[in-house]
Amino acid sequence: MLPAAARLTSSESFRRCVRAGRRAGSRTVVVHLDASADASGEPPCKVGFVVGRDVGGAVTRNRVRRRLRHLVRAHLDELPAGVLVVRALPAAADADAPELRSDLGRCLGRVLP
Repeated sequence: MLPAAARLTSSESFRRCVRAGRRAGSRTVVVHLDASADASGEPPCKVGFVVGRDVGGAVTRNRVRRRLRHLVRAHLDELPAGVLVVRALPAAADADAPELRSDLGRCLGRVLP
């Protein structure tokens, strides 16, 4: 579970980050980072997840979301203040944990300033 201070809950922030943020994609995830977003200057980056129905049924989507949340939690200290949105692609449903970890790490490395 992410700390409450690091959870993105505003739909407007989701939209703004996806439209204006830096983007990097891989086979399993697409990462959007908007470091210019107003996050009150607090160190924890606000993080949100998008796991659509094309990923699978409810059980599969929740499993993918839990895996991604766990992987992002390990990177929270290195993220700048701002908004991060992680969108799962359909291939994430069949990916194992090491593949998700490497794809997420590679995408974060490309969007971080």
